[in-house]
Order: sequence, then C-alpha cells, then structure tokens
Amino acid sequence: MSDAPTPPATEPSTAESPRTARRPSERTFHGDTFTDDYEWLRRKDDPEVVAHLEAQNAWTLARQEHLAPLRQTLFDEIKGRTLETDLSVPSRDGAWWYYARTVEGQQYPIHARYPAAGPDDWTPRVLEPGTPVPGEQVLLDQNAEADGHGFFALGSLDVSDDGARLLHAADTAGDERYTLRVRDLATGADLQDEVRDTAPGALFAPDGEHIFYLTVDEAWRPWRVWRHRLGTPASDDVLVFEEPDERYWVGVGLSRSKKYLQIELGSKVTSESWLLEADDPTGEFRIVWPRREGVEYTVEHAVLPPALVDLPPAQEAPAETAASTGSARDVLLILHNNDALNFELVWSPVPAPGTTVGPEAATVVVPHDAGVRLEGVSASERYLVLYYRREAISRSAVLSLVEPDQSGEPAASGPRSAWAFQEISFGQPLESVGAGVGVWEQPNLKAGYTSFVTPQSLYLYDVASGERTLLKQQPVLGGYDPDDYDQRREWAVAEDGTRIPVSLVWRKDAVRFERSAGAAGSTTGAPDEPAPLLLYGYGAYEFSIDPYFSVPRLSLLDRGVVFAVAHVRGGGEMGRAWYDDGKLAAKHNTFTDYVACGRHLVDSGWTASDRLVADGGSAGGLLVGAATNLAPELFAGVLAGVPFVDALTSMLDPTLPLTVTEWDEWGDPLHDPEVYRYMRSYSPYENVPDDASHYPRILATTSFNDTRVLYVEPAKWVARLQAAGAPAMLKIEMSAGHGGVSGRYSAWEQVAFEHAWVLDVLGLADH
Repeated sequence: MSDAPTPPATEPSTAESPRTARRPSERTFHGDTFTDDYEWLRRKDDPEVVAHLEAQNAWTLARQEHLAPLRQTLFDEIKGRTLETDLSVPSRDGAWWYYARTVEGQQYPIHARYPAAGPDDWTPRVLEPGTPVPGEQVLLDQNAEADGHGFFALGSLDVSDDGARLLHAADTAGDERYTLRVRDLATGADLQDEVRDTAPGALFAPDGEHIFYLTVDEAWRPWRVWRHRLGTPASDDVLVFEEPDERYWVGVGLSRSKKYLQIELGSKVTSESWLLEADDPTGEFRIVWPRREGVEYTVEHAVLPPALVDLPPAQEAPAETAASTGSARDVLLILHNNDALNFELVWSPVPAPGTTVGPEAATVVVPHDAGVRLEGVSASERYLVLYYRREAISRSAVLSLVEPDQSGEPAASGPRSAWAFQEISFGQPLESVGAGVGVWEQPNLKAGYTSFVTPQSLYLYDVASGERTLLKQQPVLGGYDPDDYDQRREWAVAEDGTRIPVSLVWRKDAVRFERSAGAAGSTTGAPDEPAPLLLYGYGAYEFSIDPYFSVPRLSLLDRGVVFAVAHVRGGGEMGRAWYDDGKLAAKHNTFTDYVACGRHLVDSGWTASDRLVADGGSAGGLLVGAATNLAPELFAGVLAGVPFVDALTSMLDPTLPLTVTEWDEWGDPLHDPEVYRYMRSYSPYENVPDDASHYPRILATTSFNDTRVLYVEPAKWVARLQAAGAPAMLKIEMSAGHGGVSGRYSAWEQVAFEHAWVLDVLGLADH
C-alpha cells in the first residue's frame, strides 16, 4: 500500500458522485503489475468503507429522486396485477396435500396442508383464494418467522414421512448460513434440536428420526454431510461424508422412491454419486460410478418392467434390491457425458453393498444426439419423464410404465414399444414445458407451461390421450390479454459466423410493423421505427434463459419497450458445445455474441443505439460490463445486477468464496500465465479506459452480504468508472444477499427502482 496521505473517502454532493479515495496497491502476477486504486474497499468491517457505500447509495437515491412518482406507479402496477391473496396447486405426499398461500399485505408465503380423503384421492381440490381451507394445518408462516428481521430466506423445508415433524432452516442475514430447527406439528412448538450454520437442502431420512444436512467451508462451499439424531445435541452429530477437493460441491437427497439416500458431488466438469439404503440411515454410502475427470453424471432410481430392461443373467439385479412389483427390476437411470458430448441416458444395475458398477455395466436407453442436449430424467412408479433441449427450446417427453389395459398396474410383461417417449408440446414457437411426476406412487402427471406471453400454467396431463386439464394459471389482474402481445425468435450473426438466437416480446399496439401479419397472426419484418429495447443476457455455466412470463415486465411492454434475450454462447440453449464455446479460453465469444445481438437489433431496425439498454446480473453483469468496454457507443444504458466485474482479482485469490470451484469455468489465472493474460484482456474492472466520459449511463446494484459476488466488485467498478468520467451509479442493499432483498413487496420495490431507471434512460419516464 502507498504511504501517501489518505484523502477522505467521500465528498458529499448531490451534483456529482461521491469521490472515492485513490489508495494505490500493486498486484503482480506472471510479470504483469496492475495498480489497483480501490482494493481498499474490500475491508467490509471498516467504518470508512461502510460510510463510503452509504454515501454512494445516498447520492444514487438523490439523483433518482425525480423518478419517485414513476417508481410508485410501477410498484402499484405490479401490485395491481398480482393476486396478493393466492394459493398454489396442492401436491400430495403421504396422507396430506401440501400447498403454499399468500395473504395481501404480507411479504412471505405460508406453508400449509390438508388431509387426503383416502388412498385414491389423487385429484387436488380447487382452492379459492381468501376462502378457508377445510382441515388446514399451518406448517410454517414465514411472516411470523421473519418478524424482527430485515432479511429472511428459507433454505430447507421438509416433513417427516409420518407427517409428524417439520424441518426448517432460515437465513436472517443474507449470507446463506441457515439455522436448522425441527417443529412438532402436533403442538406447533420447535424441539430443542438446533443446528447453526448449515447449507440449504437438509432433509429427513424416512425413519423420521435422522436428519441429513450440509455445512460449508470458509469459501462457502458445501463440503460436508452430517447426520443428526433427534433429541441429541448438535455436538454429537456424525460426519458422514467430506469432500476435500475444493473444486467439488456436495449435495444430499432422497430418491423419489424413498429407497435410497444419495450424496452427489460435482465440479464444473466432473461428478460422482453415492447411495445408501434409506432404511439403514446409519449405514455406509457406496459409489455408483467412481469419478473420472471430465465425466458428469446424475442418478435416478427406477423400477422398470422386464420388457424395458431384459437383463442377461450375468447382469441380474442382486436379490436384496429386487422390487416388490413382481418381476419388475430395480435399476439406476444414469444420464452421463462419457464419450457423449450432449449426454446419453443408460440404465445400470444397482450396485450391491460393498461393490461399485461402472459405465461398462450400462445399457444405452437414449443414445447421444448432436442436435439434442439431454438434461435430466425423473422416475415414478408409473412414468418416466425425459428433459432435453432441441433448437434452443426446452422440452419434456413421457414414457408410461403401465400397459393401457392394466388400469394403472405396472407392466410385467408382454409386447410394448420399448423406450418410446412421447413429447409434450403446446404448439408455440417459443415455449417452456416441464412435466412433473410428483411423488413415487402418484398415478397422474402434471405439466407446467409458460411463454413470454403466457402466464405460468399447470395442467393434469393424460399420457394415453395427450389431453390436458388446466389446474391453475397464474392470475394476472387488470384485464391481461395475451393476444395483445407477440413474441418472436430472430438470429444474429457473430464475428465468426455463428448464428446467435435472440428472443423478443412486445406489445402489439405499441410497436408497429409495415408488413402484414405472418402465419398464425404473428408479425414479420422489423418495426416501422426503432423501438426502445431492453436486451438481457447471461451466458455462463450452461444456464439457459428459456421463455418465461413476467408480471413486472408488462409495465415496460405497455410503455412501448421491446424486451429481448440474447442467447449467447456460454449458456446452454444450443447444447453442450454452445457452452464450451463460451467458457475458459473461448469466453470472449460470450461478449462478442452479445455485441453482435445488439448490433443486429440496431441494423435490422428493431432499435437504435440511443434506445438500447443492456441488462445482466451476476455472470450476466460481467457480460454487460465487458460488452460496454467493447462497444460503449452501442448502448444508451447498462443495468448490472450484482455484477461479477472484478473477475480476475477474484479468481486470483483462492481464499475467496467460490474461487477454486470456479476455475473450471473461467480458468486458473493464479497458476497459468496464459489464463491470466486472457482474463486480464476482458475483465471489466481492469479494462475501464482512463477517459470513459463517452460511456452510457450505468446503474450497478449489489448487496452488502452477498457471498457469491462480493459487494466490493461493483463498488470498485463504479468507483473506477466515476473517476474516468462515466455516468455510473451504485445502489447497495445493506441487509441482503446475492438474490437481493427478501419479501415480495421489497422485491417489487427493487424492480420498480430498476425499471424506472431504464425508462428514464429510454426517454419514457413520463409515459
């Protein structure tokens, strides 16, 4: 650090941004020295740092004071379109139907249940919002639990198999450390059992006496699985599993059949699963497939008819794992990428205690397809559901395990079309469909559907006939009509000639088109004149941005804003190769793809540079930050939420949360000079020019207790932007985490703040 006198951290002013003191420190790696003027902002416990952040916040709020009426209007519109007192569709488990409900004026949901009428009661009741539910038992009222806390998030919620106890774990700081408790549902009182600093995902073993939970290391990585026995102190808990390799995250779960407890661990490129008979919770877990570097796999237990698995004698499932349904077989369905880039689905015998199985024992069910990315499989007593992606659209297909003439009994033998999955589609060019099998014994199937213009909808799906019965559609008050809006897929061309999908949605009467309507009433061509446009992007971790409905987005669309999603490389929309082409040494493609999408929308007449706002959060914040450095003239504004903009600094420090686990995504600049130089070339913070006065307006939002992207990254970025003359602002929540504030009303206020800023940038603040 420099020995020069340290100036005050801030100079309060509403006319210009608070001046962030320059306190140079040098960072030298691989022969390169970078002078960092703002690394001192990392000292979270320093009162001067807190005062500076609060000053930045106050200045931002003062600069946005003229938008207060618009923020209130936007909040009122979101609230006015939302049925505040509402209920979810109940789902049955055991002798109860479980659901969540919300109450007008309350921030959080209430978790409740009512008793099933009998063993054949598999059709959920139609519950009327605001009407008392006969036989209701409240399990957990999050509003009561959150009382007295500025932040509240639920990390675990599970009911014991006998329905007698509730496990719940909450975070009241935003740092993703959860305190686990157990409630006696007969009395409503919490037991003495309490475990602090757990990770999300705790659960009961089927015996209801043992709880499995996770804890994190100093880098916030879930790495240990513990077993707790009710009525004993947490100090007596048993360490079941520990993963010392810092690249791997650990999870624990229960198969849908409730026959196996499962430990799953994975890095960004390698995974491993362990099993234990759930009726022996104190036993020893065993490996399914030993890990092999670069091989990812997931495991789903299934009981299949012999017509699907016809095992040769040498591969007979062990007698102790034979299913109770006649000659049906216990197997594992394994989705893996061993010599299968887009994954393939196989079945494998269940390893007997003391043994393992490997890929050589597997039989292919759904082979690899270069045009189809397999993403998951779910099994129940009667159905298998396959989840996959084709042509940048997520899809689901179902396979019945019962013969039509057997009235719901599992098939035992006889002719059938083996592994003939039936795709579920609602016939829209842009849609998201997800089928759910529910609990193991559930006889029916549910299918969820949404699009950019269709509210979330849940259907009962008849596998035999393909008929759908609507159970519930997300209510949108105020006379919403999906026919007032349109959606479309376009394709931009990247620097290397790759075609990049772009999804768009707009209000029909706000965006006019010269050309006549196309097929099915959709429009063709570009708008008559450039429209204001918000371009969202993410592009990391193989995460796909699928079509989804948003109530807050309607306030933008109704003011004439077009919303677009750039499905850039680094995401998973077009398969595993799409992801690989946007990570590590190919990461630059993510940024140039986004710029290409923006330029396509300008060149094709959808928008203009002075009417285009970039939008991205977390890794998407890195995306829009890097894109701004590449093409600042392309955008009128940049909205960056919890942005990962000081990526190189973070990846150089293995003591920071997530760093080592992230090396498989970004590269390891600490030990590899080529990775260092590559990340140095695109990390937004290091590449802000000395003169950024020509940059677009920038709003960065963050949370003080974020453990994933530390607040210091956007704080440093904004400080450097401001010093270079860019019109940048920082809004920080002092009691929140990576997901922002908690509570639905607080979340609406946050969205209203961001959308008011976007509308102001687009010249629509008076609309």
